[in-house]
Amino acid sequence: MEKSQSGNLPSAEAVRLETLIEYSANSIVSREIVKTKTGTLTLFAFDAGQGLSEHSTPFDAIVQVLAGEAEIIIGGKSVITKAGETILMPAEIPHAVSANKRFKMLLTMIRE
Repeated sequence: MEKSQSGNLPSAEAVRLETLIEYSANSIVSREIVKTKTGTLTLFAFDAGQGLSEHSTPFDAIVQVLAGEAEIIIGGKSVITKAGETILMPAEIPHAVSANKRFKMLLTMIRE
């Protein structure tokens, strides 16, 4: 199995992203699978009750929910997202993530 330039994602091989990261009790686990000058792909696994407090970033970010369900608050608007759904978190807009249930997501950060 060959690795991508970042060393964390196999090339020329189909993978199920949600299998590349595991839950940990009372924790948030993250794993960066691609990192370039122009962006990153990071997997997250949130145990129920965990979350990220409100913050903003200078870049657009896209969340793809891979398993479970999450509440994502963007600019004060609450959105419940489920497996198979995608949501854009625009640059400079405050956002927060809350795991009402266990969930896994892929975060795509675009820097240019």
